[in-house]
Amino acid sequence: MLWTHVHTAPEDGVMPHIDVWRSVRRNDETKTRRSRRSLAMPRQVADVLDAHRGRQKAECRAAGKLWNPDGLLFPTTEGERRTALNVRRNFRLLLKAAGFETPNDWTPRELRTSFVSLLSDHGLPIESIARVVGHSTSSTTEKVYRKQLRPVISEGAEVMDEIFRTGGD
Repeated sequence: MLWTHVHTAPEDGVMPHIDVWRSVRRNDETKTRRSRRSLAMPRQVADVLDAHRGRQKAECRAAGKLWNPDGLLFPTTEGERRTALNVRRNFRLLLKAAGFETPNDWTPRELRTSFVSLLSDHGLPIESIARVVGHSTSSTTEKVYRKQLRPVISEGAEVMDEIFRTGGD
């Protein structure tokens, strides 16, 4: 991902967003052209990315180099583009540092499943979630990525309680 795809302070009232136009796939492209999208980001994420950009600029100055605004957000220590292997390795190192007992059992893909499941549990319609994650229909989102977080499905009972609630009888 390049800094030119990150818009933490866009003008004209547009929310901070990131252009998802590339991936860590072998050919560097998204799975399909329809997968290319611009996603709004929470203000907290924009603030973290601004701080990260500031650290990168400071590191460049300290090394006597000019910061490249077209550079990579998260380059390798050698300044190169990360491969899927680099991403997986760093993800597992973060999990280990966070105290996960079996970090090697996890992959970055599980973040996608968690993201979809959390949005669904919070009430976002599956069609909206599918658009965010780049699926052309909601079936893959629902069948592959959404996991039920609540052990008891209570919506039906809650509605029936509301319908049949009487004056305390």
